[in-house]
Amino acid sequence: MELNSPQRPFSIKLWPPSQNTRQTLVERMANNLTTKSVFTQRYGNLDKEEAQESAKRIEDVAFATANQHYEQEPDGDGGSAVQLYAKECSKLLLEVLKRGPGLNGKEEVVASDDTSAPAESVFDISKGKRAFIEPAEAEELLRPLKEPENSFTKICFSNRSFGLEAAQVAQPILSSIKHQLKDVDLSDFIAGRPEAEALDVMNIFSTALEGAALRSLNLSDNALGEKGVRAFGALLKSQNHLEELYLMNDGISEEAAQAICELIPSTEKLKVLHFHNNMTGDEGALAIAEIVKRSPSLEDFRCSSTRIGAEGGVALSDALGICIHLRKLDLRDNMFGVEGGISLSKALTRHAELREIYLSYLNLEDDGAIAIINALKESAPYLEVLEMSGNDITAEAVPAIGACLEAKIFLARLNLSENELKDEGAIQVSKALEGHVHLKEVDLSSNKISRVGAQQLALTLVQKANFQLLLINGNIISTEGVEELKDIFKTSLDMLGPLDENDPDGIDNDEESDEEGGDNELESKMKSLAVN
Repeated sequence: MELNSPQRPFSIKLWPPSQNTRQTLVERMANNLTTKSVFTQRYGNLDKEEAQESAKRIEDVAFATANQHYEQEPDGDGGSAVQLYAKECSKLLLEVLKRGPGLNGKEEVVASDDTSAPAESVFDISKGKRAFIEPAEAEELLRPLKEPENSFTKICFSNRSFGLEAAQVAQPILSSIKHQLKDVDLSDFIAGRPEAEALDVMNIFSTALEGAALRSLNLSDNALGEKGVRAFGALLKSQNHLEELYLMNDGISEEAAQAICELIPSTEKLKVLHFHNNMTGDEGALAIAEIVKRSPSLEDFRCSSTRIGAEGGVALSDALGICIHLRKLDLRDNMFGVEGGISLSKALTRHAELREIYLSYLNLEDDGAIAIINALKESAPYLEVLEMSGNDITAEAVPAIGACLEAKIFLARLNLSENELKDEGAIQVSKALEGHVHLKEVDLSSNKISRVGAQQLALTLVQKANFQLLLINGNIISTEGVEELKDIFKTSLDMLGPLDENDPDGIDNDEESDEEGGDNELESKMKSLAVN
């Protein structure tokens, strides 16, 4: 080792900010929009929901503006991008305050006209009529992309169908700007085309965009199958920095999933991965699991309605254990079963950052559900959304559910519909949610709940300042019980969901007499009495 060798300069990158930093800023701005200050006294306070939505939009716009500025000076330390980020947040926050409450959900937050920020960055043709694009129309539509020094970094061709000739018009244009593109949306862009033509179009677009250093790629709604995936091979093989990948409703079979796993060279930076509504099956799930294993930064994973059974569920669950930064998990409408549920519970113990989890219709039954609920109780302290409907969960799981819910003080939405929790479950859930000030929606529809459980649930929820909706349809609440519910919510009937599928004469099958007949529960029980 040479002691006199020159030292390398030490530098710190200030951009981009971490996800935690961004979220903290959103919360701080939301607080500024709701608490008393000189500005809110003058223009009015926003309610918490409106403030949260406005703060999120402000941060998104400010981040996009600053990030585009940073990309123009990639060798810098990011200091000027941080300054622009703060400046934009302050400016947009003031604009939202001046507009006052009630208007911010109707108006888009837009970036300022500051000359230090690039002009238009999004090129979107998806808002037009859903139709085939002819070559002449393609030439006219894409003309802005040919303008010298345009600043487009995102293109969206969704909802328009490109044929071979229109694709040939687009090819040189896309090739000329691919170096500046960061986000590409090609969802639903070959609708109605014959397979051979569709594959040729995909090949053309893939070749044109090959080498683009994309942040986000959306290929959803294209019925890709393995042939389609491989038609995009040139583009997929050139992606080393993807943060978001969407392959929903694409006919992703076992072979197609394996092709995706094979073609994409790196997913280390991947934060969002969506595979909703495909025919992946267990074998395909094994390939997806390999992608997940290579995605340690994953924050949002959706693999719902993909025909995955126990074997694939176990493989996916094991892979998800690596993704400790996961914030949103959606595995709905698969057949994990008890075995898959127990495997998933082990992974969930590592997900401290989890905010939303959707596990409906997984055939978990009590054992799988209890394992997951117990795992969530000890992890995910900031959980906001919990959905586990349609899993054959009975009153046996009620104690575990109650203990978990009591610990989730940030819970905003709970869906346990289409199970068999009965009155015992409704009462336990009510007690567990008593101190939850962030709660907005509860769904216990179709749970064999009668008047007693429904009344307890309503009395607990109606008192909450931020509560918006109780869904309790499809139960066995008596006519008197329904009237009591309406009376409890009489000053805010919009908080009580429809009750058109409630069966006031319904009977809990588990408590029915073995004797047939009987028009109601009382008569059924009377018939079971022996009279000597």
